[in-house]
Amino acid sequence: MKLILLGAPGAGKGTQAEILRKELNVPTISTGNILRAAIKNGTPTGLKAKSYMDEGKLVPDDVIIGIITERLAEEDCKNGYILDGVPRTIGQAEAMEKAGVSIDAAISLEVSDEIIMKRMDGRRVCEACGASYHVVNAPSKKEGVCDVCGGKLVQRADDAPETVQKRLEVYHTETEPLKDFYAQRGLLKPVEDQPTIAGTTQAILRALGR
Repeated sequence: MKLILLGAPGAGKGTQAEILRKELNVPTISTGNILRAAIKNGTPTGLKAKSYMDEGKLVPDDVIIGIITERLAEEDCKNGYILDGVPRTIGQAEAMEKAGVSIDAAISLEVSDEIIMKRMDGRRVCEACGASYHVVNAPSKKEGVCDVCGGKLVQRADDAPETVQKRLEVYHTETEPLKDFYAQRGLLKPVEDQPTIAGTTQAILRALGR
């Protein structure tokens, strides 16, 4: 099963990707995590990407596609994968097709901007391992401390309200047209936001006929 998760920043793509990874037994390829690892390690790609991410702008296509195709060539992707955070533009989607990256379905998580703004304001990530939490919906056992590694939980710079507003504008302009792109290929599966994380997972699995 080769999937793409589409949706606005904060729609729950990362959370659902992690659950689906276990459910479908395929790896999640998160561009955000790959890029953040590169930034943390201070690689040239990471430093290049950081300046864009800090301003809520999109990382250039050549950087993204290069990282993705390298990752998909690894052994654990042979039986499928879940792409989270890529493609973000029609240009990226076309470049991925040219690079031979195929998918079985594009799941689109449908969440209103208003709900996104509330969600992002409460999102926290571990600065050590990158695990994601939410102060209301998915809090850590001990406030401000990661359950996984004991690291410090922080609000990412790109989760600040003014940056989120910018990111949503970018999403509607650059990324939302992908829904039509995949609909034309018969691959789009829209999934309405559910009251619970588990409810959204079930809706995704139903859309996939599982």
